[in-house]
Amino acid sequence: MQTNFTLAQLADPETARSNDILRKCVHCGFCTATCPTFVLLGDERDSPRGRIYLIKSMIEDDRAPTAQEVRHIDRCLSCLSCMTTCPSGVNYMHLVDHGRHHIETTYTRSASDRFMRGLLAWLLPRPAVFRWAMVLGRLAKPLAPLLPATSSDPGGATFLRRLRAMLEAVPLQVPTPSPVDRPQVFPALGLQRKRVALMPGCGQQVLAPEVNEATVRLLTRLDIEVVNVAGSGCCGSSVLHVGENERAIALAKRNITAWLREIDGAGLDAIVINASGCGTTVKDYGHMLADDPAWHEKAKQVAALARDVTEIVAEVGLSNVVPRRLTVAYHSACSMQHGQKLTELPKKLLRDAGFVVKDVPEGHLCCGWAGTYQVLQPDLSRRLRDRKVANIESLRPDLIAAGNFGCIGNIASGTGIPSAHTVELLDWATGGPKPAALEERP
Repeated sequence: MQTNFTLAQLADPETARSNDILRKCVHCGFCTATCPTFVLLGDERDSPRGRIYLIKSMIEDDRAPTAQEVRHIDRCLSCLSCMTTCPSGVNYMHLVDHGRHHIETTYTRSASDRFMRGLLAWLLPRPAVFRWAMVLGRLAKPLAPLLPATSSDPGGATFLRRLRAMLEAVPLQVPTPSPVDRPQVFPALGLQRKRVALMPGCGQQVLAPEVNEATVRLLTRLDIEVVNVAGSGCCGSSVLHVGENERAIALAKRNITAWLREIDGAGLDAIVINASGCGTTVKDYGHMLADDPAWHEKAKQVAALARDVTEIVAEVGLSNVVPRRLTVAYHSACSMQHGQKLTELPKKLLRDAGFVVKDVPEGHLCCGWAGTYQVLQPDLSRRLRDRKVANIESLRPDLIAAGNFGCIGNIASGTGIPSAHTVELLDWATGGPKPAALEERP
């Protein structure tokens, strides 16, 4: 793609990087076939290629975007399927992050849009506050059916439609806080083979604390010491995806400081992450802090240690497996397969644990969760969820597995097939308890 940035514009490091990304695009359109929003809507502007043109135009012209441009960029899930498909290596992830940041600094959204986006960006990184929001949300949840089920806004959703989506996402019962999520050390059960930090996450510890509990049980059983490091928390993705780059960087720096303190102390072999969206973000910390000389090398050091939990388990291998002869439909979260490029490893581990693993048709397509997308774009999110559920149900599995709690909860809301995190199933197969979602099954 030809670009026409001025020398003054290219003096900005972010613009210079976007220029390099844009120049790699050869307009081939391969990305359109695997883009969920283009598959649903058939509008070129709702494809990666179309959005690349839109982002190029507003950044190159150094102008505020139009409402229509914002509409199409907001519809992007950041699923990164386009990056898997692209033969030219276009780093769409970094480009769309730049586009979103440009929008948030130059475009004035409606008051209701600013409120909803700001609320999500404020709540999600704060587990304690988020938990209370879920508790209070339970009181209002019965009102959800009274709110609009569809939106008249072609650009996303009305405030009331988004409010309904938010209430629908509130669980019927908010789990009690897990002691695992407090800073502490969990010793290896046998002779220590590794020492790792566990990233507790933010939304996960509120909505799915069983995932961290299963992770600790599994890793310590595999003779890995696990430490929940004081000061670590939200990875920053929830605010990054709404264009608040500075807040995302602040959250990243907090994590880097906490983990480096542990690295320089007792040492760490890895930073284990069991929410794939968080893993994609932490592995990208080097890029996020590329323009900060004081933090760039620190960020790269931390990013190099980031591992999905399945990567660590694969390194040491499963032991004392009691095979579970159940058929699993494995949903590969977008951030797992497209962000971290982990496709076969989780499935291999599940097979090693005795499960029969089936690939989901159209497995490259997003389930519609995508962090804040479920609330901000509820109609598109629901269509993608229903499409994913139909593909899963066609396999007639005993259960569904995924490596991201958001995907699990979203898919579970559309089907009666029980769902569990991959690590819960691996824990169960090696001596841990049966996942709660499977308790009704023999």
